[in-house]
Amino acid sequence: MIRNQVLKIADTHLLPTITELYGLDDYKINVIEAHEGGRNLVYLCENEDKGDKIIRIAFLPDRNTKDFLSELEYIRYLYENGGSVSNVVDSCNGRLLEEIIYKGHRFFISVFEKAKGEQLAENGYRYRKGVPLTEYFYNCGKTLGKLHALSKGYEPVHRRYSFFDKYNAEFINKIIPDSLPLLKEKLLELIRTLEVMDRNSGTFGMVHFDYSDGNYMIDYETGNITVFDFDNACFCWYMYDLANVWGHGVGWVQFEADVEKRRQFMTDYFETVLEGYKSETEIDDKMLENLQLFIKVNIMESIIDAFEVMHNNGEKLECDEQLSYLIKCMEDEIPYEGFFHEVYSCDEPFEYEAREI
Repeated sequence: MIRNQVLKIADTHLLPTITELYGLDDYKINVIEAHEGGRNLVYLCENEDKGDKIIRIAFLPDRNTKDFLSELEYIRYLYENGGSVSNVVDSCNGRLLEEIIYKGHRFFISVFEKAKGEQLAENGYRYRKGVPLTEYFYNCGKTLGKLHALSKGYEPVHRRYSFFDKYNAEFINKIIPDSLPLLKEKLLELIRTLEVMDRNSGTFGMVHFDYSDGNYMIDYETGNITVFDFDNACFCWYMYDLANVWGHGVGWVQFEADVEKRRQFMTDYFETVLEGYKSETEIDDKMLENLQLFIKVNIMESIIDAFEVMHNNGEKLECDEQLSYLIKCMEDEIPYEGFFHEVYSCDEPFEYEAREI
């Protein structure tokens, strides 16, 4: 079932039922435009007096009741223990998750409080007026550090899947086309490296797995960050989220032609992020030495996700300039996503000649 089919079903059947299940009769409900590769239908529910909410309708068959309960229970745990996250809203039945079956198809329904503030993109990537950008970098690290600190004490009722449940040799061989043998080889080699890494409670636990400015709001009055969209949350190394923060920091200086200025900015940026992070939780220096390794793991996830979306949507497999760039970095083992390498162009950031599959 594809998104457009679900939109029609939602209008005629799902939304009326959801409105009743969650007491949303006096809310104005509108669909939110999906980002590329989006896995759910998302709706904004507006009510000035009661506070805005978000409806998520999951329709792909690749997740089950346990998958959703493990995510929602984790979000509730974070919220109740001081994590800055959008809380899950109980249905009128007192449930975190509701399921609706329509013509034999199961839809998973969850509702969240809308996070206060705006996304950076909504504000033209401008931060708070009169406040240095370093405050944002620090708060970004601090918010993540608090979530990881809480994860270290988390004991789930429904256990979420682990990194290797998805990222393993079987899945890589299935999702990556045989016409890219070197890419497969490098990805499998990376998996073997990760398999022998330490996974103790201080280094490995529940992570967001997509912690970026697209998945949190900033309160422009206070600078506080509220995180949402734990759709990809899983048990993984905490360094994965930190490497993701590093990767999203490049946007601030991606058009700078001087590679040394790019390098210095990223050093200063990540030091500020880590200062905020360490104000909430500890991280071993030996794990920080693996930053480049986990940047590579982030690249692997992006590559696999791109092919998975094409497979799920029944699209022809192809590599555009951005995917080709990531594959180039992986195949040639170019460190730090090529940001300090000659492969990088500040005129066409993170793009490489599209390749045939």
